[in-house]
Amino acid sequence: MLLRFCFLLCLFMAGSLRAQQADSVYLAEIVRHREHYKQEFLTEERSPLTARDTALLDFFPPEPAWHFPARVERTPDAQPFEMPTYSGRTKPFVRYGIVHFQVAGKPCRLALYQNLNLAQQEAYKDYLFLPFKDHSNGDATYGGGRYLDFRLGDIAANGTLLLDFNKAYNPWCAYSDGYNCPIPPAENHLQFAVEAGEKQYKGEKKH
Repeated sequence: MLLRFCFLLCLFMAGSLRAQQADSVYLAEIVRHREHYKQEFLTEERSPLTARDTALLDFFPPEPAWHFPARVERTPDAQPFEMPTYSGRTKPFVRYGIVHFQVAGKPCRLALYQNLNLAQQEAYKDYLFLPFKDHSNGDATYGGGRYLDFRLGDIAANGTLLLDFNKAYNPWCAYSDGYNCPIPPAENHLQFAVEAGEKQYKGEKKH
């Protein structure tokens, strides 16, 4: 009995160690991702932020629990539509599919879109866009919602997609006026707070 107990204890400790190592690798990945995200503001020609401004970007601590596999249900018969932006203009999109996942054991879904203008450009023809709102908006996070980006290659052959809310980011409208930021459609309004990813900008919005 004692040998069996020791064996099970060793298995538990080994599994716990592997989980800790996996979390450590993942957390390091998110740190790198966020540093790259900040650097992109300094290389984009139309960026709303300077190097000094990027110090005022704020994020929730990385949380592996907000990183999980989801299932993509394709919607090949979806019709193109004009998605409104906060500037009053619209942009042509088509729903690419529905992303199914669970949070706290409850089924959730978000629509995944393809920008029809970007689809005509070689560099962005495989670009997929997931805008969403949640109950943290206007408090801990930007009131206009946040975005996630994917590529077609991120969807595995079996239709699974790694959904990572730790990589959720603000539209440029969070930092300055003058941008055509898509408004997350009603079907992408989550009925809970997503306490992961980018938080409310700590600087003053530019006008």
